[in-house]
Amino acid sequence: MYRDFTRVGAAKMPDAKTMGKWGMALRPEVVAQIHQRIVQIAHDHRVAAGRRMRVDTTVVETNIHYPTDSNLLGDGVRVLTRGLKKITEIAGAVGAKLRDRSRSVKLRVLEIARAARAKGQPNRERLAQASQRLLQATGRVVGQAKRFAKEIDDGVKRAESSRQAVLEGLRRELQSMVPLVQQVMRQTTARVFAADTHAKGKIVSLFEPTTEVIRKGKAGKPTEFGKMVKLQEAENQIVIADEVYDQRPSDSDILMTAIETHQARLGRAPRLVAADAGFYSAKNKAAAKTKGVKRVCIPNRSTKSPERKREQKKRWFRNGQKWRTGCEGRISVVKRRHGLNRSRYRGEAGMKRWVGLGVIADNLVNISRAMAKQTGP
Repeated sequence: MYRDFTRVGAAKMPDAKTMGKWGMALRPEVVAQIHQRIVQIAHDHRVAAGRRMRVDTTVVETNIHYPTDSNLLGDGVRVLTRGLKKITEIAGAVGAKLRDRSRSVKLRVLEIARAARAKGQPNRERLAQASQRLLQATGRVVGQAKRFAKEIDDGVKRAESSRQAVLEGLRRELQSMVPLVQQVMRQTTARVFAADTHAKGKIVSLFEPTTEVIRKGKAGKPTEFGKMVKLQEAENQIVIADEVYDQRPSDSDILMTAIETHQARLGRAPRLVAADAGFYSAKNKAAAKTKGVKRVCIPNRSTKSPERKREQKKRWFRNGQKWRTGCEGRISVVKRRHGLNRSRYRGEAGMKRWVGLGVIADNLVNISRAMAKQTGP
């Protein structure tokens, strides 16, 4: 059945790596178009009629290790040194000579890790001294990378015509990595020597520099490193829209856009809109009413209005909030079953592709179940 559904039939099954490459070939815009088509099919078969809408946000983490300043500096030195070695192999021993500081940097990183675990003033002084030595070594590697890049530009370091393109590619890699390493050096200096943990332009990964530090108040995971993602659903747990935000927005700023998206994709305004208290504002409630929403089921925890308190105790409001909690379950399922806990693709486009493919897979499962119920035994 699954072979027929995927049009494979009796032919040889593609390798998992091949299918992964097919997924990477799709641009996020193409994935979004496929998703919209699936939502339209669900609407045509009355699986997602559009009478109700619930919306929530979550964090999809990028595929990075837990960030510390010393590890980020170690990553920078490792990547730059690897590029410098490749350039030396191609161009030979002309121009600036390569000095490998990888071993000394690795020892400094281990020294910082040991000092950070210990307590007391002497250990804090050791930590500051080790950080200073690590910054100095990193600065020398950065300076060496700049010299190598300039010598390739000036033609001092050259290669045969067949390998010159490879040399130019390595130069571009150095030029893109050097500013990131310099930023890590600035934020490390600010944190260690000025106790400033909010350095301007702070990054938590050299390989995923757009990763955000997001705190959503979870007891088990108070800090997450990734991107904020919105999921909005209609009936039968069908996710009609998802969005990966470049910068984390306030939940209250998302609601009206979600209602407009719902109306555009399902051809009608929802009769009921349910969300958690973070989406509430008096302005949002009034705007949703003007869009044709009959019941806005979003609690206001800080209200002092007796009328508002009575409304939130009504049966339709309590039932709407019970239905809203299913959004938490949907988020849990797409993270566990479809891998949305962490994106395995790189970059912003990779994050959008990963989330889009996971949502499509979940929708296919839920649409098939709903249509099976419609046809009956």
